[in-house]
Amino acid sequence: MKRILITSALPYINGVKHLGNLIGSQLPSDVYARFMRALGFEVLFICATDEHGTPAELAAIEKNIPVDDFCKEMWSLQKEIADHFHISFDHFGRSSSQQNHNLTQHFASRLWENGFIEEIEEEQVYSLDDNRFLPDRYITGTCPACAYEKARGDQCENCTKQLNPTDLINPKSTISGSKSLEIRTTKHLFLKQSMLKDRLTKWLDTKEKWPLLAKSIAKKWLNAKEGLKDRAITRDLSWGIPVKKYGSIWPGFENKVFYVWFDAPIAYIAATKEWSDEHKLKESSWKRWWLTDQGAGEVSYVQFMAKDNIPFHTISFPATIFGSGENWKQVDFIKGFNWLLYEGGKFSTSEKRGIFMDKALDLYPADYWRWWLLANAPENSDTDFTWESFQSTINKDLADILGNFISRVSSFSVSKFGHRIPDNNQYGKLEKTTIRKIEIHYGHLIELMKGIEIRKSCNELRSIWVIGNEYLQEAAPWSVFKENPEKSKMIIRFALNLINLYALISEPFIPGTCKKIQDHFQFTKLKKFPENLGLFLHNLSNKHEISVPKILFPKITDEERSKYQQDFSGC
Repeated sequence: MKRILITSALPYINGVKHLGNLIGSQLPSDVYARFMRALGFEVLFICATDEHGTPAELAAIEKNIPVDDFCKEMWSLQKEIADHFHISFDHFGRSSSQQNHNLTQHFASRLWENGFIEEIEEEQVYSLDDNRFLPDRYITGTCPACAYEKARGDQCENCTKQLNPTDLINPKSTISGSKSLEIRTTKHLFLKQSMLKDRLTKWLDTKEKWPLLAKSIAKKWLNAKEGLKDRAITRDLSWGIPVKKYGSIWPGFENKVFYVWFDAPIAYIAATKEWSDEHKLKESSWKRWWLTDQGAGEVSYVQFMAKDNIPFHTISFPATIFGSGENWKQVDFIKGFNWLLYEGGKFSTSEKRGIFMDKALDLYPADYWRWWLLANAPENSDTDFTWESFQSTINKDLADILGNFISRVSSFSVSKFGHRIPDNNQYGKLEKTTIRKIEIHYGHLIELMKGIEIRKSCNELRSIWVIGNEYLQEAAPWSVFKENPEKSKMIIRFALNLINLYALISEPFIPGTCKKIQDHFQFTKLKKFPENLGLFLHNLSNKHEISVPKILFPKITDEERSKYQQDFSGC
């Protein structure tokens, strides 16, 4: 049985994430993990908080608490929110863990030993008002390539061009807004990515099935006019992983730490070791996922991330692994996502514009958000969240199609046949035709999810729900009951079996609701999806009682939509 390693991009520690962050990595990776488990694959689903760097320091200063205490607090909050959204991580770790300290320093030592790290004195931006060197993400200015006025010192998020802070036009500190900047000399370690360009190019050329978004961004970095740049992997900061080689402080780097973008991807490996250590497993338990000479050669490794993370996962992290000279597992497939916009613009914490994950849960159940985001996942282009679309999708798909089917079937069954599942399972031509229709869409759903086509998978699942409603309308058990109660029993029994199927195959998408359905009807949740739908749709026992569930999906009213549209429109 094939094993699948899944990693979701590490959410940054400095605050609660918005819905765009949710659909950009955690949510689609969760759906994929749940689905692959249900197909019988052995899955390990790993994530962690990304805790190092200036933003964490500044956020801690603002709260007047030590930065490590701040990170512990935010880790707990992010873990709690992920749990409420039913994100099924096998382990949610921390990039500040001792495991990540050890592994990051190990990789740096190996890279130095193999000639892929160089000590370089360079000129960097120093802020006189802030009295500190400014990390590249804390300098903004005009991009020299596309003239975007809010480009960061490491990368322009508009055109994705890789930058150095000194490339920016009219730079300023984002900490204080000061333009009193000067260039000073400092020494840093550089990962010599340019030496690995040919190997990276050959490796990327083998990834023919990668989505265009991921491959095009990687190729853009590799084939830039100025060539693939070597990249600094240290910073003049106090919060981070100390710069060590072979277990000792690196001479000349006593007051520096590793750059967050060097240690963060390594945290995928470290978090897997955290998982193994937490469960007191053997050393081989995590190595079989990450070292190809210890079992990881049989692993399919899939990463999920938004498009701004793609360059680091397709160039810098693979370069780190290749440069180590060790048998670490490289990613097999990267699922990248475009941006989720909010009512035509960007989410903004400072302007209170858009919906953040904690507030979303105060408004509606997690499955409302899960379904809309998945059904509208920004796979091929940016997606715009609007309250009109949210209301329409939830009311139509969840309330009118799925919820209404469950309500009509259970209400009729209880009113006509009591609290036992009807016992006639002698299906006729219409039932067999319905099974064949579902089998076609079910097969498509499985293949699409294997290919991580999220929106198309939602369309197939919705089509399966629709087939149940079309069947009920054509079979018309309420009319049949008048002259043939036994046949009406059969229709309802078949429809109840459809509800059981829906609760099983919809679980990766709307797990909270599916658990409610299974608990209410006392359905047995199988560990694997059925291979034979004809047999599965005969499975229900008539020995347990059923009743009519409460409304599963209360509709979103026009008044609610208008209110929330106004409430989250920004200052």
